Parts: sequence; C-alpha cells; structure tokens
Amino acid sequence: MSVPFVVTDDRFEAEVLKSELPVLVDFWAEWCAPCHMIAPAVEELAKSYDGKMKFAKLDVDNNNKTALQYGVMSIPTLIIFKDGQEKERIVGAVPKGQLEKKVAANIQ
Repeated sequence: MSVPFVVTDDRFEAEVLKSELPVLVDFWAEWCAPCHMIAPAVEELAKSYDGKMKFAKLDVDNNNKTALQYGVMSIPTLIIFKDGQEKERIVGAVPKGQLEKKVAANIQ
C-alpha cells in the first residue's frame, strides 16, 4: 500500500469508514497549489504513524460524491475519521506541527 494510499468514492466506506485504525483523508486536487504544499508533511506523518493511523488522498475532481457528502468546500481539507465518524477537520495548508498535534490526539 502506498503512503498515503489513494481512496475513491467507491472504496471510501470500506477503506475509511470501516477501518480499524483512524484514517486521515486528504481531500485535494492536482491543480491546487496549497494541496501540493501540504503533501510532503502528510507523507512524513504517514511514515511516522504507520501502523497507528492510515493516511489517504481523495481527488475531489474525480470523487466529488464523497467531497460533497462531507461538505468539503475548499481544499486542501484533511479530515480524521475514527470508528466511521469525523473527529477532526483541518482546512488549508497548515504547518506540519499543527497537523501532527491533531494526528497524535486521535490515535489514543
């Protein structure tokens, strides 16, 4: 599995909502400059928290059903899901330290 792995509308329920581990989903698009700015931090956290949290990327242009379902209005939006429920939402390209605090708080 790549880190982070790609998730689609069709696989969202199985890969994210039914996951035994918490999952951070990065809602992004290829044309989004801030999405590319935050991607290295997400990749580093995915490696650091391997086995404790899953990290996924969902392209909103190709998977707008899920983006609409969760009210994603601007990207990047990162949502942490735990036990099938949204636990945390981060909007915009935030510093890695801020992301890591949210991740750490949701692996307990």
